[in-house]
Amino acid sequence: MKRTANAHWNGTLQEGIGEISTQNTVLNKTRYSFKTRFADGIGTNPEELIAAAHTGCFSMALSATLTHDGFTAGEIFTTQ
Repeated sequence: MKRTANAHWNGTLQEGIGEISTQNTVLNKTRYSFKTRFADGIGTNPEELIAAAHTGCFSMALSATLTHDGFTAGEIFTTQ
């Protein structure tokens, strides 16, 4: 299954604002900006999205490994 995402940016680096959306609309015009990346602002940033992807993949891989070894994970909480 191929998933896509898109980003739109408008303005200068420090004063501009952007929106990120995913094909399945889990992210739908989610705001990002210089402030959300380097200070406290409302929205997300690329690093936060990468961290979310890594924690999700790790949790699934750990569950698969446990299942392969005959165990069932009740709950897995991963923080990065």
